[in-house]
Amino acid sequence: MTITNPTDLELAALISSKICHDVIGPVGAIYNGLEILAEDDDKEAQSYALDVIRNVTEQASARLQFARFAFGAAGSAGAQIDLTMAESISRGYLGSGKHKLVWQGAPGHMAKDYVKLLLNLLSASVTALPRGGELTVTIEGDLESPSFLIRCSGTGARPPQYLTDIVAGTSDGELNAMNIQAYYTWRLAAQTGMPIEILKDGDDILLSAKP
Repeated sequence: MTITNPTDLELAALISSKICHDVIGPVGAIYNGLEILAEDDDKEAQSYALDVIRNVTEQASARLQFARFAFGAAGSAGAQIDLTMAESISRGYLGSGKHKLVWQGAPGHMAKDYVKLLLNLLSASVTALPRGGELTVTIEGDLESPSFLIRCSGTGARPPQYLTDIVAGTSDGELNAMNIQAYYTWRLAAQTGMPIEILKDGDDILLSAKP
């Protein structure tokens, strides 16, 4: 089914809902930790609460930083983004969980929209590895006209949730806070002239975007 393109206001509202969905969990955990500190005098409980607050604060900060670059302006029109920063943001987004990032590409600066596409592709690739695994990001070609390849390697690798249907044109046409990032990624690919391909290579899943 063909997706009905949202208005600018609808798109902004859906992306806002997506960002809130991503950070509300860590923020709620911070509040719970603060309640423990205020109400429980047990030193072990307070130590646990402080550890939780540190961990989820770092998680919330990383998610907001990622959202700032993946969805936001992150600079004026035509801004160039340092790829070293993009890599750092990506590592913070994945954290120390079940997904390992391998980043392959020359350092330098790249146009904002290309970096936004790359970050959103990385986020989609996480859903290709529900049990965790390795995400290898490869940046090739001239930085003014790059090509991206993300190899998803791990047990149970599968085509990324939502993005596969939107790229293939088989989505049910309903946009919501869960699939809006996939739609946004597809729109970024069209805007940058870099069609997305989702392929299977043995047990791995490949996401590519190239001119």
